[in-house]
Amino acid sequence: MLALGFGLTAALIWAVHDLLARKVSQGAALLPIIATVLATGSLVLAPLALARGDWAAMTGTALAVSVGYGLAYAVAGGALYKAFSLAPVRLVSPVIGAYPMLSLIVAHAQGQPVTRADWLAVAAIVAGIAIVAVAARDDAPEGYAAPPAVALGWAALAALGFATTFALGQEATRQGGELPVLLIGRLVALAAILILALALRAPIRPAPGQTWLLALMGAFDAVALGLVTAAGALPRAEYASVTSSLFGVLTVLLAAWFLKEGVRAVQWLGIGAIFTGIAVLGLQGG
Repeated sequence: MLALGFGLTAALIWAVHDLLARKVSQGAALLPIIATVLATGSLVLAPLALARGDWAAMTGTALAVSVGYGLAYAVAGGALYKAFSLAPVRLVSPVIGAYPMLSLIVAHAQGQPVTRADWLAVAAIVAGIAIVAVAARDDAPEGYAAPPAVALGWAALAALGFATTFALGQEATRQGGELPVLLIGRLVALAAILILALALRAPIRPAPGQTWLLALMGAFDAVALGLVTAAGALPRAEYASVTSSLFGVLTVLLAAWFLKEGVRAVQWLGIGAIFTGIAVLGLQGG
């Protein structure tokens, strides 16, 4: 189905984006990176959104939800870059990709039916995260800019942010127009980052030679997020959110191949458990 294809395509694009994020964020100031990625993504999206967007459909409710969507995305993106700046992909990426588990917990809190298979999938995700985290205690310290627990905290915040981002983005799409929602959300996220930089008196100019790479990352991010958000208007929109979360395991594979980040056998076991749980949640959603 189309929503599934949207999610899988977004997962592949995000995996490449996150591989680059791990590379550029190490030892670098993060606010210039985030601001440049958001700004260039907005520039890519703006002409299409302004020319083809259904702005007449943007009710007050749709606008309000879009603002919330943008703020959630600023938190998710900032936490993702922070996590990647602190620890190898094998530690943080599976945690970030576990956000469908949070969506399930929210659904349960709202009184929606949750099956035993759903909870078993959650248990597999939690067990996998625990395996990856415990195995990280034996990692060489030079691979980390902070204790693993700190990086995991930022990764968990990113997962919470992405779960909120996708839920609000798809709801805003149902309430209004897809392209306006995307543009408003990105501009709100960019404004939030610029306000934070102003409050901290932090520079937002990227490092020399990085601008083109950050612009490419911004384009990747805009396309991937657009695919997941656009799925809100399709049947079984949740498939896009769940399958897009597979970017985590793809990022681990790319990091092992291109960045030569070693992964122990026990960590592969944990990573496999996490993404098996995510896949089960997707099937249960069907």
